[in-house]
Order: sequence, then C-alpha cells, then structure tokens
Amino acid sequence: MMLRRGFLVFVPRLVGLLVVACCSVSIVYMLACTPKGDTEQLALPRVHSPTAKEGYEAILQEREEQHHNYIISLKKQIAQLKAELQGKSEQLKSMQEQNPDPLDVRLDHSNPEKVQVNLLAFLRAQIDKAEVHSGVKLSTEYAAVPFESFTLQKVYQLETGLTRHPEEKPVRKDKRDELVEVIELAVGNLNSLEGDSNTKHRVYATSDFVEGIYRTEKDKGTLYELTFKGDTKHQFKKVVLFRPFGPVMKVKNENVNMADTLINVIVPLAKRASKFRQFMQNFREMGIQQDGRIHLTVVYFGKEQVNEVKSILENTSKATNFKNFTFIQLNEEFSRGKGLDIGARVWKGSNVVLFFCDVDIYFTAEFLNSCRLNTQPGKKVFYPVLFSQYNPSIIYGHQDSIPSLEQQLIIKKETGFWRDFGFGMTCQYRSDFINIGGFDLDIKGWGGEDVHLYRKYLHSNLIVIRTPVRGLFHLWHEKQCLDELTPEQYKMCMQSKAMNEASHGQLGMLVFRQEIETHLHRQKLSSKKT
Repeated sequence: MMLRRGFLVFVPRLVGLLVVACCSVSIVYMLACTPKGDTEQLALPRVHSPTAKEGYEAILQEREEQHHNYIISLKKQIAQLKAELQGKSEQLKSMQEQNPDPLDVRLDHSNPEKVQVNLLAFLRAQIDKAEVHSGVKLSTEYAAVPFESFTLQKVYQLETGLTRHPEEKPVRKDKRDELVEVIELAVGNLNSLEGDSNTKHRVYATSDFVEGIYRTEKDKGTLYELTFKGDTKHQFKKVVLFRPFGPVMKVKNENVNMADTLINVIVPLAKRASKFRQFMQNFREMGIQQDGRIHLTVVYFGKEQVNEVKSILENTSKATNFKNFTFIQLNEEFSRGKGLDIGARVWKGSNVVLFFCDVDIYFTAEFLNSCRLNTQPGKKVFYPVLFSQYNPSIIYGHQDSIPSLEQQLIIKKETGFWRDFGFGMTCQYRSDFINIGGFDLDIKGWGGEDVHLYRKYLHSNLIVIRTPVRGLFHLWHEKQCLDELTPEQYKMCMQSKAMNEASHGQLGMLVFRQEIETHLHRQKLSSKKT
C-alpha cells in the first residue's frame, strides 16, 4: 500500500518534470532555429498560412521605406557635395581676384593648380585691357580699330583700311605694340644661355633683326617667323613664335528692349528738292511704315526751292498721318555742321538717338535697329561705314537700261565700295553730342566738320563702334568741288569725286576705250576678208 501511494505521488511529479523539460527544449529549439528579424532577415510567413498575403505586403512596404530612406540619404550627400563645390568655386574666384600678377602663368609650372588659377586670371585681365568695358583715348582717327560685321552667310569687312598705303608705319597702337613685343621676345630668346654657362655667347639686339612674317588664324592664334643676322654674312638665326588665343569667354548676357527707343533723323539741306523727294520715298517706306519709331528734322538753308521741299513734307504727312517732323529754315549760307548742330539742340524731348544723315543716303529698317543697338548714352557712339554706289551710267552702260534703285543696291566690288574715309553718317545719343561739345561751327561749306566731331569721340572715354553695315548706302550723284573751298577741303572733295565714279577696272576700260574700239574694228575687218 505504501509503495502504491508513493508511486501515485511520484508519477504526477515525473509527468510535470517531463512537461517542463519538453517546453524548455521547445523554447530552446525556437530560439535557435527561428530566422532573425529587422537587421538580419525578415521571417517569411508560410505559403499556406492564412496571413501570407498580408505578410508579403508588410515586407514590401518595409523594404520600400528602407529604399526611400536610402534615397533621402543620397540626396543629402549630393547637397553637401554641391555646397562644398560652391565653396571651392568662390574660393577660386577670390584667389583669381587677389592674384597680383596674372602673368605668372609663365612661371612655376611645377604647381599645376597655381598655373591654372593664374591662367584664368590672365585671360580675364586680357578682357580688361581690351576696349570692352570702356573706351580708350586715341590720338588720331587712323588709330581707331574698326569692327567687321557679318551675317550667318557673309562677312562685311574692310580690305585695305583707311590709309590705303601699300607701305606704312603701324599707326594703330595695338599693332605697333604687338610687333615690338614679338621682336623683344625673340631677342630675349636668342640671348638665353643654353648648355655650358661658361661658354661665351653672342649678345643679340633689335638692330640684328632682318625681317619677319606673320599670319593669324582667328580660331587658333598668330604665327610669327623672325629672321636675325647670324655670325657670318650668309648665316642667319630664325625664331618661330606662336601666340595662342584663349577660349571664348562670356562677358555679359542681357536683354535689350528697343521698343520705345526713338531715332531723330537730322537732315541739313539746301535746294536739291528732287533728291529730297527720293529721300522721302525711302524715309516713308523704311522709317514710317516699317520702323515707326522715328522723328525727322529738316534744317533748310536759304529760300530757293523751300516751298517745294515743304510741299513734299506736307504730302508725306497727309498720306501717312505722320506728324513727327520738324522743319527749320535758316536764311544763310549752307553749313552742314551748323545744320546738324541746330537740329540736335532744338530737340526738347527726353534723351534721343540722333542719326546725322544726308539727303543722298538710302537706309533700311534693319539699319535703324543697328543704330539703336550700337549706341548707349555715356558709353557708345556708332560710326557705320556705308557702302557708296558707283555711277550707274558707267556700271550699267553696257546694258539696254539702268535697273531700278532697289535693284542697284547690292554689295559687290563692281557696284561700289566701303566709304571708310567718311564719318558723316553717325548715330549717337543727344546727351553725348551735347557733352562732347557738338560740331565746330567755324567750318563752312563741305567737309571737315564730321572728322572733327569723330576725333572728339576718339579723344574721349566713349567706345566708338566703327563697322561696315549692309543697310546704309550712299547714292551716286555728280560732285562739284567749288573754288571757294579751302585747299584741304578741295583736296578731300576731289578725292571723294574720283572714288565715286567707278572701280579701278571700270575706269581703266574708260581710259582704254579708244584702243579697245580700234581692236574690235580690226577684228571686224579681218573677219570680212576671210
């Protein structure tokens, strides 16, 4: 009995211990075999489990959040890198501005970073030295550097310049300084010691220079070949140098609104009513109908043909409803400078662009925009080089009839020339004209006053824009050089008259006309005999 009771007491305890042991083993097994969670591996639900879909969606959502957080982290890193790059750029810019000697690009090539910084500073200094931000005072009209104009298809350029001399001293300062620098650099190169420093070397000087040639490729640079005397009569030293052009650098990028920029066209006139009628046809089409932002000031000298000129103005005004004109009559001897000066000063409106014009000029609406774009008060004045028409009777003498005026206005060597010795047609703001002192009113008659005003601007700090333009023409008319002109004025008038008639080749054909006709006559007789 006692054994039975003891056994009955022991069995439940043993069962309990077994149950506890099984639970402990199960817990240990679960802890050891269950996949890890967040940081290691997500537990996947069983495929046949009723919560499989929800589990997968939860896992995908969690991973999407992880990718989202990763992208945010990358963006923050990119922003930090941009900030650091901006800081470095500002630091580089500060170093460029504070660098005292940009020409150090020639030195210390062992430090590439310094060379790069100095090179950028040097290129920027070149812009400052050039006539970009302000004008440069010049001693004479021959020293002005002309611009060359161009379109997408064509370039309009001066060929032989103002002086037209086959041999001349370099008057322009930039050309003179360029050649002096090249010769001095070549001499320095010849005198630099090479090899054994104890060996005696000949000392070269600029007097040893014999000759040089150079050419410029505008997208690459300038090549110089300089020849110096050698040690004996038939020996020479040749130095080849190259001036590379730097990359194109942006100076500025701006919007220019010319919608409200008015041009006051000032025309001095005496007689010549028929020419004025032709001028008003051009003014009506280009100035009134196409442009529309224009005023006309006519300063008339004398009484002869004055009523006819007034009638032309009034008829144009009625036909086009054009009221923006001023007519001033002066009962005195014609003076172009005085007429333009009075026309400019009589204006009482706000600051305006003045276009000093002659009655034998033809302009296009595109030129009027060029007039606006190349002038700036206190900054720039515009001196366009116009295309001067040859005598149509000579140009088209071999044809049955002379073409219409519009058909004649083409820019070719056979039809005309760039009038690069003339400075009469110009655009400038009235404020600049007044501040510079206007025209010299002591000059009477034809010529001289325009050059005098041009020189005033060259001696100032204003930028003078000098360039050929495709929309401004001087129409041919017969010139008369009066006896009362001064010797200098008479010489200028005769020079202009000679150049106005025809090209060199066409004038040659006129000179040898009799010889040509004799040859043709002989050819005709010869053909009849055969």
